[in-house]
Amino acid sequence: MGIYDRDYYRPDGDQQARTPQMHFRFPQLTPMVKRLLIINISVFLLCIIIKPLGLFIYEWFSVDSTSASTSLQPWRLITYQFLHDPASAWHIILNMLGLYFLGPTLERFWHSKKFLIFYLCCGIAGGVLYLLLAGAGIVRQGSLIGASGAILGMLAACAILFPQFVVILFIFPVPIRWAAIILTFLYVVNIFIGSANAGGDVAHLTGMVVGAGYVYLWPKWKNKSRVSLHVDDWDKKIKAYSQLQKEVDRILAKVNEQGIGSLTKKEKKTLEEATKLEQMKSRL
Repeated sequence: MGIYDRDYYRPDGDQQARTPQMHFRFPQLTPMVKRLLIINISVFLLCIIIKPLGLFIYEWFSVDSTSASTSLQPWRLITYQFLHDPASAWHIILNMLGLYFLGPTLERFWHSKKFLIFYLCCGIAGGVLYLLLAGAGIVRQGSLIGASGAILGMLAACAILFPQFVVILFIFPVPIRWAAIILTFLYVVNIFIGSANAGGDVAHLTGMVVGAGYVYLWPKWKNKSRVSLHVDDWDKKIKAYSQLQKEVDRILAKVNEQGIGSLTKKEKKTLEEATKLEQMKSRL
């Protein structure tokens, strides 16, 4: 999957700015995308070169819906995202191209930690829904491997955040939003007709839904949390001020009855703080 985004197209000079002549260049790798590429490719090559180790890795680290015990092993929901079909180089090539072309833009937009959480969550969601549907007999039971759920989550996120992107879909360049719509339609059809890879398409579609949902819902949730936090802080300040006023009233009553010499250091400090606060209020 190739992508041409606004960072990779640059007009040269004022004349070209008036009549744009865009030039493709490859994106500069970001730290987390680089690590993910290295891990995925290294694991793939290791499993091919050392076949006994590969068999062990695929047996213990893929999402496996064939039994209740393997379905409930939580580490598989993360590790399966770094495994790819050893019999088909295209599986890892397409996924890594998607990661390479889409990942850096999202990582620069969100920063590395948030990008990694997003990436893994899209894949985890795909694995969870696959297990649920396989357990219910809606899709075939078996093993699930690959980073496709995470990659398609990135595709959906970029389709919303960067609609000017153009991707290569079935050798044709298409706007990224059209690519997302076409792939969604194909995955839905494959799931309903029960195709051989319906389980994988469940993960693909889930990754896209989670990716889109994250982009749409996260800002709203974050803003709501900020408002709630400000309200809570304001309530705390009001309560603290009310308690201070009560304490000041008590101290003044003590001074009236017993004199200023009867105050403790703590009580004197409280009066000083209250005086400073009133001075600040009068300036405002």
